[in-house]
Amino acid sequence: MATAATQPKDGLTAAPEAIVVRFAGDSGDGMQLTGGQFTLSTALAGNDLATFPDFPAEIRAPQGTLFGVSAFQINFGSREIDTAGDAPDVLVAMNPAALKVNLSAVKPGGLIVADTGAFTKRNLDKAKYESNPLEDGSLAKYDLLAFDISEKTIEAVKPFGLGNKDALRSKNMWTLGLALWMFGRPRKPIHDWLRQKFKSKPEIADANIAALDAGHAYGETAELAGPLRQVHLDPVPSAPGLYRTITGAEAVALGLVAGARLLRLPIFFGGYPITPASAVLHHLARMKEFNVTTFQAEDEIAAICAAIGASYAGQLGVTSSSGPGIALKTEAMGLAIMTELPLVIVNSQRGGPSTGLPTKTEQSDLYQAIYGRNGDAPMPVIAARSPADVFECAIEACRIAVQYMTPVMLLTDGYIANASEPWKVPDPESFERMPAEFLTEANGPDGTLLPYARDAHGARPWIKPGTPGLMHRIGGIEKAQGTGNIDYSPDNHQAMTDSRRDKVLGVQVSDQKVEIGEKTGRLAVVGWGSTYGPIHQAVSRARRKGLDVSHIHVRHIWPLPKNLGELLRGFDNVLVPEMNTGQFKTVLRDQFLVDAQPLTKTSGQPFQIAELEEAIAKFFDDIPGNEGGQVPANDQQLPSTEG
Repeated sequence: MATAATQPKDGLTAAPEAIVVRFAGDSGDGMQLTGGQFTLSTALAGNDLATFPDFPAEIRAPQGTLFGVSAFQINFGSREIDTAGDAPDVLVAMNPAALKVNLSAVKPGGLIVADTGAFTKRNLDKAKYESNPLEDGSLAKYDLLAFDISEKTIEAVKPFGLGNKDALRSKNMWTLGLALWMFGRPRKPIHDWLRQKFKSKPEIADANIAALDAGHAYGETAELAGPLRQVHLDPVPSAPGLYRTITGAEAVALGLVAGARLLRLPIFFGGYPITPASAVLHHLARMKEFNVTTFQAEDEIAAICAAIGASYAGQLGVTSSSGPGIALKTEAMGLAIMTELPLVIVNSQRGGPSTGLPTKTEQSDLYQAIYGRNGDAPMPVIAARSPADVFECAIEACRIAVQYMTPVMLLTDGYIANASEPWKVPDPESFERMPAEFLTEANGPDGTLLPYARDAHGARPWIKPGTPGLMHRIGGIEKAQGTGNIDYSPDNHQAMTDSRRDKVLGVQVSDQKVEIGEKTGRLAVVGWGSTYGPIHQAVSRARRKGLDVSHIHVRHIWPLPKNLGELLRGFDNVLVPEMNTGQFKTVLRDQFLVDAQPLTKTSGQPFQIAELEEAIAKFFDDIPGNEGGQVPANDQQLPSTEG
C-alpha cells in the first residue's frame, strides 16, 4: 500500500483523504465482527465513514467455498463520506475463496493481505484455483503481503492452552490488530469490548486480546521491505455534539420509539423473523423501558394482524418484514386501510422474487409498496436514503400514520439495514410534540356517534374500545359514510373509495428540493432510497468537470411532492438510477409525463460511483473531451451495470 512517502504503483495517493478497506473470509471467520470493531475504532478516531457488510445467502455454506465468502467493506477518511467506496485500497483475504471472489474489485496497486496458512491444496481446489495465486505471479499488479496468519495466531494464544481449532477462532482478532496498527487506531476500546463480551469466559477474552496485540506488534516490529506502512488520516471536521455509529436497523428502532414518544403513545411491534428485517425486532425487544411491547408471531399474517389490533386498542401498531413477508401481509394492509387505523410497516427490501437473494440489497418492492394490494388501497410510502436518515423517516411515518389515520410503509433495504455511518444524536427538544388525540364523546348531532366523520385532513376519529357511549362497528366490509355501518350501495362505495384516496393524496409533504445543482438544466439525476450516496458523489464529480447536472432525491414516494413534476420538466433529460428494472422511472412517467430514462441494476450490490459517472457522461457527448455514448432514446434501457 503506497503512502505519501512511497508510491511504487497506482495505489493510494499521497496524504489520502479516504481509504477503502475490505475484510473477506469464510462465513465462519468472523469478518463481520472484525469489520464492526474496526468501524468502532475508526469512529472513535473521528473519521467519517460508511460501511457495507456483505453476507453469503446460505446460513452456513461449506467452509472454503466461493459462495460461502463473507465480506465487510469500510470507507473512511478526513472528508465527508457518502458511500462504502467503489474499489478497496486494501483487501484482507483470509482464504483463497475470499481472494478469488473479491480480487476483481481491488484497485490496481492496492494492498492484498493474505493468510498463507489457509492457501492449502484443498482450499485452492475449493476456490477453483489451478495454481497458488500468491506464488504464480498473477497478483503482480498489486502490493502483496502474504504470511501465515494462522500460525502466528496459534503461537500468540499458546499460553492459554487452546487447541488449534479453538486457537484459529482468534485469527480475525490477530488480523484486526494488524489493521489497527496500519491506521493508527487504539486497542483499548477493543480490549474493553472483548472483556465485556466474554466476561463469563475470561480465558477466551484473554486469548483474543493476546491475538489482537500480537497482530498489532507484528506491524510495529516486522522488518519488511515490502508494502506494509502506517497511514494517518486526520479526523473529519464536524459540528460539536454527541456522535455515535448507527445502522439502519438501529435507526428504525430509535426513530419509532422517538415518534411514539412525541405522539405520547406506547408501541406494539408485531414481527416474524426474516432477513434482513429481523434486526428491527431484535433492537426493539431491548427497549421495553420506553413502553415498547414486542411480539414474535407464528407467521407474518399474525404479526400484522396483532399490530392492527394494538392500533385499534389505542397503541401505535408497527410491523416489519422484507419482500416475501410484505406479500403475506398484503390482505391485512387492506384491512388497516379499510378500517382506517394508524399502522407503520417497515419494509427492508432484499433481492427477489420469492426467496431470491435474502442477504443482498435491492429496491424492487416499489411497485409492491405503492400498488400492491387488492382493490383501490392507497397508502403513504416513505423511503430512507441512509442509515442515519432512517431515524427521521421513522418519525415522519409515525406522524403521518396517526395524523391521517392510515397505514404508512417505510422503505429501507438490505444495504441501509446492515450498513453503518456516524450519526449526530439530535436534541430531543428540537422535535415538535404531536400528541395523539382520541375521541372521548359523541361527535354527531343529537349525541350520535359518527366514527367515520372526517376532519380537515380527511382522517376519521380514533376511538379507544371501551370508551363509554362510543361503541361502534369495525371490520373489512365497506363502511357507510359517517356512521361506519355496513353499506354496499354503489354511491357509498364510490364516495368512500374517493375519500380514502383523497386522504392519502392530501398528505402534506415538504416541497422537493435539489440536493446539488440548479433547479433547471440539461440533466437531473433523480434517485430514491440508498442510491443517495453514489448519486451524490457522481453528480458532484460531474459538476466539477463543468457538466450541467443536478441531483434530486425523493423521500416521499407516495404521495409525491406537489412541486416535483414542475421541477422535473425544467430539465432537458431525467435519469433515474435504481436497483430494480425501472420502477420509479415508470411512476415518474405516469404521474408527470416526463421522459425519465432508467439506469438499472439488480446484482444485489449497491451502485458504484464510477457506474453513475459513466451514465451521466453519455448525456454530454457533444462536449469535446466528454464523449461517452449516445443519450438513450425514449423507452430504451441503458446498458446493464450489473457486475
